Amino acid sequence: MRIHYPTRTAAEPAILKRLDPVCWPDAPVCALTAEQKDSFERDGFLLLPGLFRDIEIQQMQAEMQRLLSDRDLARRPEVIREAGSQAVRSVFAAHKLSPLFSRLVSDRRLIDVARDLLADEVYIHQSRANFKPGFHGKDFYWHSDFETWHAEDGMPRMRAVSCSILLADNSRFNGPLFLVPGSHKDFISCVGATPDEHYKDSLVAQNIGVPDPLSLRFLVDKGGLASAEGQAGAVLFFDCNTMHGSASNISPYPRSNLFFVYNSVSNQLQQPFYASHSRPEYIAARDGVKPLPVLDNAFA
Repeated sequence: MRIHYPTRTAAEPAILKRLDPVCWPDAPVCALTAEQKDSFERDGFLLLPGLFRDIEIQQMQAEMQRLLSDRDLARRPEVIREAGSQAVRSVFAAHKLSPLFSRLVSDRRLIDVARDLLADEVYIHQSRANFKPGFHGKDFYWHSDFETWHAEDGMPRMRAVSCSILLADNSRFNGPLFLVPGSHKDFISCVGATPDEHYKDSLVAQNIGVPDPLSLRFLVDKGGLASAEGQAGAVLFFDCNTMHGSASNISPYPRSNLFFVYNSVSNQLQQPFYASHSRPEYIAARDGVKPLPVLDNAFA
């Protein structure tokens, strides 16, 4: 079987050309304008402001707080904590732990964008609630999600898209997401074999499967840097291979977001390409995969 995106096997990193479409052809829906799809094709991301109303944002914020304060949930493996402070960094499988978020992944405002970009029915590969509190929110180092999903989860092709719902205003001060425009068209083949149960460390601080400085400098010199700044209620969609990361939040203002990964049903996970075992189901869904339904409004 041909492996299209080799990584974590060679002694030196490499920059490989993307072999998959960005905006897949013959989409079943038309959720984006031609200009928006051109922008996504060029940059690898698209910010849609004001997608959710204030009352909806408030309901999502309240549900995030409920997850954060749930004592039973606090003992579950889905909850990832910062290494030093033990503050909650992420809650994985958010759409399975919350009835509201279970409906939200099917909201037409989100799912139709994914179906448009991927030209297929979709399911949730991964979901999580991310927290970056004021003063203490830690960084997420530069990475391409697809490199990890390919190596450790067995995602065969670049046919997945992430969406990040901003639940607080994201400014340049409180650790917004940084992206490298155009980086989704190159695949950085990383060095370093995957340790067993790597996810236990990588979800706190990733060291394997991250770009080397020279490759990252090449991408940034070519595409520049962008900051996903916006008001609460905006949604950022970005390609699975777009290089991104975020700095620590030392401002007083917290930053939180909901993170949903839509994967094409034609791109279901295989055995990991560069890891000895699959990651847990709450990190990478592979059981009982079926297309998500479409809801006109998850809050109705």
